[in-house]
Amino acid sequence: MTTQTTNSAPLTAGRLARWAPWALLGASLVVSVAVFAVASPTGNPADFNIAGAVIVGVLLYMVLITVISSIAESRRKAVDRLMTALVATAFTVALLPLISLLWTVVTNGIARFDAEFFSYSMRNIVGEGGGIVHAIWGTVLITMMAALIAVPVGLMTSIYLVEYGRGRIAKGITFFVDVMTGIPSIVAGLFIYSVFALIIRPGISMGFMGSLALAVLMVPVVVRGSEELLRIVPNELREAAYALGVPKWLTILKVVLPTSIAGITTSVMLAIARVIGETAPLLLTAGFTASLNTNLFSGQMMTLPVFAYNSYMNQGTNPDASLARAWASALTLILIVMLLNLIARLIAKWFAPKTAGR
Repeated sequence: MTTQTTNSAPLTAGRLARWAPWALLGASLVVSVAVFAVASPTGNPADFNIAGAVIVGVLLYMVLITVISSIAESRRKAVDRLMTALVATAFTVALLPLISLLWTVVTNGIARFDAEFFSYSMRNIVGEGGGIVHAIWGTVLITMMAALIAVPVGLMTSIYLVEYGRGRIAKGITFFVDVMTGIPSIVAGLFIYSVFALIIRPGISMGFMGSLALAVLMVPVVVRGSEELLRIVPNELREAAYALGVPKWLTILKVVLPTSIAGITTSVMLAIARVIGETAPLLLTAGFTASLNTNLFSGQMMTLPVFAYNSYMNQGTNPDASLARAWASALTLILIVMLLNLIARLIAKWFAPKTAGR
Protein backbone atom coordinates (compact mmCIF):
# COMPACT_ATOMS: atom_id res chain seq x y z
CA MET A 1 0.00 0.00 0.00
CA THR A 2 1.48 3.28 -1.08
CA THR A 3 0.98 6.44 0.86
CA GLN A 4 0.59 9.58 -1.20
CA THR A 5 1.67 12.78 0.48
CA THR A 6 0.51 16.11 -0.73
CA ASN A 7 1.94 19.46 0.20
CA SER A 8 -1.01 21.70 0.96
CA ALA A 9 -0.58 25.43 0.58
CA PRO A 10 -0.67 27.45 3.80
CA LEU A 11 -3.88 29.28 4.64
CA THR A 12 -2.11 32.63 4.44
CA ALA A 13 -0.93 32.13 0.88
CA GLY A 14 -2.07 34.88 -1.43
CA ARG A 15 -2.63 37.34 1.43
CA LEU A 16 -0.66 40.28 2.68
CA ALA A 17 0.97 40.04 6.06
CA ARG A 18 -0.80 41.71 8.95
CA TRP A 19 1.94 44.30 9.27
CA ALA A 20 1.90 45.19 5.58
CA PRO A 21 -0.99 47.74 5.65
CA TRP A 22 0.54 49.52 8.64
CA ALA A 23 3.97 49.54 6.99
CA LEU A 24 2.47 50.99 3.81
CA LEU A 25 0.62 53.65 5.81
CA GLY A 26 3.79 54.63 7.68
CA ALA A 27 5.84 54.71 4.49
CA SER A 28 3.20 56.83 2.74
CA LEU A 29 3.15 59.35 5.57
CA VAL A 30 6.95 59.51 5.68
CA VAL A 31 7.17 60.10 1.93
CA SER A 32 4.46 62.76 2.07
CA VAL A 33 6.10 64.58 4.98
CA ALA A 34 9.47 64.50 3.19
CA VAL A 35 7.96 65.89 0.00
CA PHE A 36 6.18 68.70 1.83
CA ALA A 37 9.32 69.52 3.81
CA VAL A 38 11.42 69.78 0.64
CA ALA A 39 8.74 71.74 -1.22
CA SER A 40 8.32 74.27 1.61
CA PRO A 41 9.22 77.69 0.16
CA THR A 42 10.70 79.12 3.36
CA GLY A 43 12.11 76.02 5.00
CA ASN A 44 10.76 77.24 8.34
CA PRO A 45 9.24 74.41 10.45
CA ALA A 46 6.48 76.79 11.55
CA ASP A 47 5.29 77.04 7.93
CA PHE A 48 5.10 73.27 7.45
CA ASN A 49 1.64 72.20 6.21
CA ILE A 50 0.98 69.18 8.41
CA ALA A 51 -2.67 68.86 7.34
CA GLY A 52 -1.73 68.73 3.66
CA ALA A 53 1.03 66.21 4.35
CA VAL A 54 -1.36 63.90 6.20
CA ILE A 55 -4.02 64.14 3.48
CA VAL A 56 -1.55 63.40 0.69
CA GLY A 57 -0.06 60.55 2.72
CA VAL A 58 -3.46 58.94 3.24
CA LEU A 59 -4.32 59.27 -0.45
CA LEU A 60 -0.96 57.73 -1.38
CA TYR A 61 -1.63 54.88 1.03
CA MET A 62 -5.02 54.18 -0.57
CA VAL A 63 -3.42 53.95 -4.01
CA LEU A 64 -0.59 51.72 -2.81
CA ILE A 65 -2.75 49.33 -0.78
CA THR A 66 -5.19 48.94 -3.68
CA VAL A 67 -2.49 48.26 -6.28
CA ILE A 68 -0.40 45.93 -4.11
CA SER A 69 -3.46 44.03 -2.85
CA SER A 70 -4.78 43.53 -6.37
CA ILE A 71 -1.41 42.09 -7.42
CA ALA A 72 -0.66 39.95 -4.35
CA GLU A 73 -4.21 38.93 -3.42
CA SER A 74 -7.21 39.53 -5.66
CA ARG A 75 -9.29 42.34 -7.09
CA ARG A 76 -12.09 41.66 -4.60
CA LYS A 77 -9.68 41.86 -1.66
CA ALA A 78 -8.18 45.06 -3.05
CA VAL A 79 -11.60 46.70 -3.20
CA ASP A 80 -12.26 45.52 0.37
CA ARG A 81 -9.02 47.07 1.60
CA LEU A 82 -9.79 50.32 -0.24
CA MET A 83 -13.24 50.53 1.34
CA THR A 84 -11.73 49.78 4.77
CA ALA A 85 -9.27 52.63 4.30
CA LEU A 86 -12.04 55.00 3.21
CA VAL A 87 -14.23 54.12 6.22
CA ALA A 88 -11.31 54.46 8.64
CA THR A 89 -10.40 57.82 7.11
CA ALA A 90 -13.98 59.07 7.37
CA PHE A 91 -14.10 57.97 11.01
CA THR A 92 -10.84 59.78 11.76
CA VAL A 93 -12.04 62.94 10.03
CA ALA A 94 -15.25 62.82 12.08
CA LEU A 95 -13.19 62.57 15.27
CA LEU A 96 -10.90 65.48 14.47
CA PRO A 97 -13.32 68.26 15.56
CA LEU A 98 -14.01 66.43 18.82
CA ILE A 99 -10.32 65.87 19.51
CA SER A 100 -9.55 69.49 18.66
CA LEU A 101 -12.34 70.72 20.94
CA LEU A 102 -11.22 68.56 23.86
CA TRP A 103 -7.59 69.56 23.39
CA THR A 104 -8.46 73.28 23.31
CA VAL A 105 -10.65 73.08 26.41
CA VAL A 106 -8.14 71.00 28.37
CA THR A 107 -5.11 73.13 27.51
CA ASN A 108 -6.90 76.39 28.31
CA GLY A 109 -8.82 75.21 31.35
CA ILE A 110 -6.35 73.04 33.24
CA ALA A 111 -4.50 76.08 34.62
CA ARG A 112 -7.34 76.94 37.02
CA PHE A 113 -7.96 73.39 38.25
CA ASP A 114 -6.94 74.04 41.83
CA ALA A 115 -8.47 73.77 45.29
CA GLU A 116 -9.55 77.40 45.36
CA PHE A 117 -11.44 77.07 42.08
CA PHE A 118 -13.60 74.24 43.43
CA SER A 119 -14.12 75.57 46.95
CA TYR A 120 -14.86 79.29 46.54
CA SER A 121 -17.54 81.31 44.79
CA MET A 122 -17.15 84.64 42.98
CA ARG A 123 -18.56 86.72 45.83
CA ASN A 124 -16.52 89.91 46.31
CA ILE A 125 -14.02 88.75 43.65
CA VAL A 126 -13.02 91.44 41.13
CA GLY A 127 -9.74 90.31 39.57
CA GLU A 128 -7.85 87.05 40.06
CA GLY A 129 -8.99 84.17 42.24
CA GLY A 130 -12.49 83.00 42.91
CA GLY A 131 -14.11 79.74 41.99
CA ILE A 132 -17.18 77.98 40.64
CA VAL A 133 -18.59 76.13 43.63
CA HIS A 134 -21.82 78.15 43.30
CA ALA A 135 -22.07 77.32 39.59
CA ILE A 136 -21.48 73.60 40.18
CA TRP A 137 -24.19 73.45 42.83
CA GLY A 138 -26.56 75.37 40.59
CA THR A 139 -25.94 73.11 37.59
CA VAL A 140 -26.35 69.91 39.60
CA LEU A 141 -29.49 71.01 41.45
CA ILE A 142 -31.25 72.52 38.42
CA THR A 143 -30.42 69.55 36.18
CA MET A 144 -31.46 66.99 38.82
CA MET A 145 -34.79 68.74 39.35
CA ALA A 146 -35.31 68.89 35.58
CA ALA A 147 -34.62 65.17 35.32
CA LEU A 148 -37.02 64.41 38.18
CA ILE A 149 -39.73 66.27 36.28
CA ALA A 150 -38.98 65.18 32.72
CA VAL A 151 -38.04 61.50 33.09
CA PRO A 152 -41.32 60.25 34.66
CA VAL A 153 -43.40 62.34 32.24
CA GLY A 154 -41.41 61.23 29.21
CA LEU A 155 -41.25 57.58 30.25
CA MET A 156 -44.97 57.32 31.00
CA THR A 157 -45.76 59.06 27.71
CA SER A 158 -43.66 56.56 25.79
CA ILE A 159 -45.31 53.66 27.65
CA TYR A 160 -48.73 55.02 26.69
CA LEU A 161 -47.75 55.41 23.03
CA VAL A 162 -46.31 51.89 22.79
CA GLU A 163 -48.62 49.87 25.00
CA TYR A 164 -51.95 51.70 25.08
CA GLY A 165 -52.09 54.56 22.57
CA ARG A 166 -54.27 54.14 19.52
CA GLY A 167 -56.09 56.48 17.17
CA ARG A 168 -56.02 60.26 16.99
CA ILE A 169 -54.84 60.88 20.54
CA ALA A 170 -51.67 58.87 20.06
CA LYS A 171 -51.03 60.48 16.67
CA GLY A 172 -51.54 63.93 18.17
CA ILE A 173 -49.12 63.22 21.03
CA THR A 174 -46.53 61.91 18.57
CA PHE A 175 -46.94 65.01 16.41
CA PHE A 176 -46.49 67.42 19.33
CA VAL A 177 -43.49 65.47 20.64
CA ASP A 178 -41.85 65.77 17.22
CA VAL A 179 -42.58 69.50 17.19
CA MET A 180 -41.13 69.94 20.69
CA THR A 181 -37.97 68.12 19.66
CA GLY A 182 -37.09 70.89 17.24
CA ILE A 183 -37.99 74.00 19.24
CA PRO A 184 -35.11 76.39 20.05
CA SER A 185 -34.02 76.36 23.67
CA ILE A 186 -34.68 80.09 24.03
CA VAL A 187 -38.37 79.44 23.32
CA ALA A 188 -38.57 77.11 26.32
CA GLY A 189 -36.96 79.77 28.51
CA LEU A 190 -39.33 82.46 27.23
CA PHE A 191 -42.33 80.20 27.83
CA ILE A 192 -41.44 79.48 31.47
CA TYR A 193 -40.51 83.10 32.11
CA SER A 194 -43.82 84.32 30.65
CA VAL A 195 -45.85 81.89 32.75
CA PHE A 196 -44.14 82.90 35.99
CA ALA A 197 -44.29 86.60 35.06
CA LEU A 198 -48.09 86.30 34.64
CA ILE A 199 -48.65 84.20 37.76
CA ILE A 200 -46.19 85.81 40.21
CA ARG A 201 -44.51 88.99 38.95
CA PRO A 202 -42.41 90.22 36.01
CA GLY A 203 -38.66 89.96 36.36
CA ILE A 204 -38.69 86.94 38.66
CA SER A 205 -35.80 84.45 38.43
CA MET A 206 -35.12 81.32 40.41
CA GLY A 207 -33.61 77.89 39.97
CA PHE A 208 -36.91 76.05 39.74
CA MET A 209 -37.84 78.09 36.68
CA GLY A 210 -34.60 76.94 35.05
CA SER A 211 -35.46 73.33 35.90
CA LEU A 212 -38.85 73.69 34.24
CA ALA A 213 -37.29 75.20 31.13
CA LEU A 214 -34.79 72.34 30.90
CA ALA A 215 -37.57 69.81 31.54
CA VAL A 216 -39.48 71.17 28.53
CA LEU A 217 -36.40 70.42 26.42
CA MET A 218 -35.79 67.01 28.00
CA VAL A 219 -39.28 65.53 27.69
CA PRO A 220 -39.34 65.00 23.89
CA VAL A 221 -35.84 63.47 23.93
CA VAL A 222 -36.84 61.01 26.65
CA VAL A 223 -40.11 60.19 24.89
CA ARG A 224 -38.56 59.47 21.49
CA GLY A 225 -35.66 57.47 22.88
CA SER A 226 -37.74 55.40 25.30
CA GLU A 227 -40.47 54.81 22.73
CA GLU A 228 -38.08 53.26 20.23
CA LEU A 229 -36.52 51.06 22.90
CA LEU A 230 -39.89 49.84 24.19
CA ARG A 231 -40.96 48.94 20.65
CA ILE A 232 -38.01 46.61 20.11
CA VAL A 233 -38.90 44.49 23.14
CA PRO A 234 -40.09 41.15 21.63
CA ASN A 235 -43.84 40.64 21.78
CA GLU A 236 -43.18 37.03 22.75
CA LEU A 237 -42.11 38.23 26.21
CA ARG A 238 -45.39 40.09 26.67
CA GLU A 239 -47.45 37.15 25.39
CA ALA A 240 -45.66 34.74 27.72
CA ALA A 241 -46.51 36.95 30.69
CA TYR A 242 -50.15 37.28 29.55
CA ALA A 243 -50.36 33.49 29.18
CA LEU A 244 -49.38 33.14 32.84
CA GLY A 245 -52.19 35.46 33.85
CA VAL A 246 -50.02 38.50 34.60
CA PRO A 247 -51.95 41.77 34.14
CA LYS A 248 -50.75 44.22 31.54
CA TRP A 249 -49.50 46.88 33.95
CA LEU A 250 -47.46 44.32 35.84
CA THR A 251 -46.08 42.92 32.58
CA ILE A 252 -44.90 46.39 31.65
CA LEU A 253 -43.38 46.91 35.09
CA LYS A 254 -41.71 43.51 35.48
CA VAL A 255 -40.95 42.44 31.90
CA VAL A 256 -40.92 45.29 29.41
CA LEU A 257 -39.11 47.94 31.46
CA PRO A 258 -36.37 45.65 32.87
CA THR A 259 -35.69 44.33 29.37
CA SER A 260 -35.12 47.83 27.98
CA ILE A 261 -33.69 49.51 31.09
CA ALA A 262 -30.17 49.80 29.65
CA GLY A 263 -31.35 51.63 26.57
CA ILE A 264 -33.78 53.80 28.53
CA THR A 265 -30.96 54.85 30.85
CA THR A 266 -28.89 55.82 27.82
CA SER A 267 -31.75 57.89 26.40
CA VAL A 268 -32.15 59.67 29.75
CA MET A 269 -28.43 60.48 29.81
CA LEU A 270 -28.66 61.80 26.26
CA ALA A 271 -31.49 64.06 27.38
CA ILE A 272 -29.45 65.30 30.35
CA ALA A 273 -26.42 65.91 28.12
CA ARG A 274 -28.75 67.79 25.75
CA VAL A 275 -29.78 70.32 28.39
CA ILE A 276 -26.92 70.53 30.87
CA GLY A 277 -24.99 72.90 28.62
CA GLU A 278 -27.89 75.22 27.77
CA THR A 279 -27.26 78.90 28.41
CA ALA A 280 -30.07 80.96 26.86
CA PRO A 281 -33.06 79.52 28.79
CA LEU A 282 -31.15 79.68 32.09
CA LEU A 283 -30.22 83.32 31.55
CA LEU A 284 -33.93 84.13 31.36
CA THR A 285 -35.17 81.86 34.14
CA ALA A 286 -32.43 81.13 36.69
CA GLY A 287 -30.44 84.33 36.15
CA PHE A 288 -26.90 84.63 37.49
CA THR A 289 -25.30 85.48 40.80
CA ALA A 290 -21.84 85.55 42.34
CA SER A 291 -22.94 83.90 45.60
CA LEU A 292 -23.81 80.33 46.49
CA ASN A 293 -27.53 79.58 46.49
CA THR A 294 -28.85 76.05 46.99
CA ASN A 295 -32.55 76.96 47.26
CA LEU A 296 -34.28 76.25 43.98
CA PHE A 297 -37.38 78.21 44.99
CA SER A 298 -35.79 81.46 46.16
CA GLY A 299 -33.35 83.78 44.44
CA GLN A 300 -31.20 83.51 41.37
CA MET A 301 -28.79 80.63 40.80
CA MET A 302 -25.60 80.41 38.78
CA THR A 303 -24.90 77.49 36.43
CA LEU A 304 -21.73 76.42 34.66
CA PRO A 305 -22.73 77.42 31.10
CA VAL A 306 -24.01 80.79 32.30
CA PHE A 307 -20.81 81.24 34.36
CA ALA A 308 -18.66 80.56 31.29
CA TYR A 309 -20.73 82.95 29.19
CA ASN A 310 -20.67 85.68 31.83
CA SER A 311 -16.91 85.30 32.40
CA TYR A 312 -16.25 85.68 28.68
CA MET A 313 -18.64 88.58 28.08
CA ASN A 314 -17.82 90.54 31.27
CA GLN A 315 -14.07 90.17 31.69
CA GLY A 316 -13.71 92.95 34.26
CA THR A 317 -10.37 94.36 35.37
CA ASN A 318 -8.37 91.17 34.63
CA PRO A 319 -9.36 89.64 31.27
CA ASP A 320 -6.81 86.80 31.50
CA ALA A 321 -8.16 85.59 34.85
CA SER A 322 -11.75 85.84 33.62
CA LEU A 323 -11.00 83.85 30.45
CA ALA A 324 -9.14 81.21 32.49
CA ARG A 325 -12.22 80.79 34.69
CA ALA A 326 -14.42 80.49 31.60
CA TRP A 327 -12.27 77.72 30.08
CA ALA A 328 -12.01 75.91 33.42
CA SER A 329 -15.79 75.98 33.89
CA ALA A 330 -16.25 74.54 30.39
CA LEU A 331 -13.81 71.73 31.22
CA THR A 332 -15.67 71.08 34.48
CA LEU A 333 -18.94 70.80 32.57
CA ILE A 334 -17.42 68.24 30.20
CA LEU A 335 -16.12 66.19 33.13
CA ILE A 336 -19.56 66.25 34.79
CA VAL A 337 -21.18 64.93 31.61
CA MET A 338 -18.55 62.17 31.39
CA LEU A 339 -19.17 61.24 35.03
CA LEU A 340 -22.92 61.08 34.47
CA ASN A 341 -22.41 58.81 31.48
CA LEU A 342 -20.22 56.47 33.53
CA ILE A 343 -22.87 56.36 36.26
CA ALA A 344 -25.51 55.61 33.64
CA ARG A 345 -23.43 52.72 32.30
CA LEU A 346 -23.10 51.26 35.78
CA ILE A 347 -26.84 51.62 36.45
CA ALA A 348 -27.67 49.96 33.14
CA LYS A 349 -25.29 47.10 33.95
CA TRP A 350 -26.70 46.57 37.43
CA PHE A 351 -30.38 46.64 36.46
CA ALA A 352 -30.18 44.91 33.09
CA PRO A 353 -31.87 41.48 33.01
CA LYS A 354 -29.44 38.71 33.87
CA THR A 355 -28.89 35.91 31.37
CA ALA A 356 -27.53 32.42 31.80
CA GLY A 357 -24.15 33.42 30.36
CA ARG A 358 -23.61 36.07 33.04
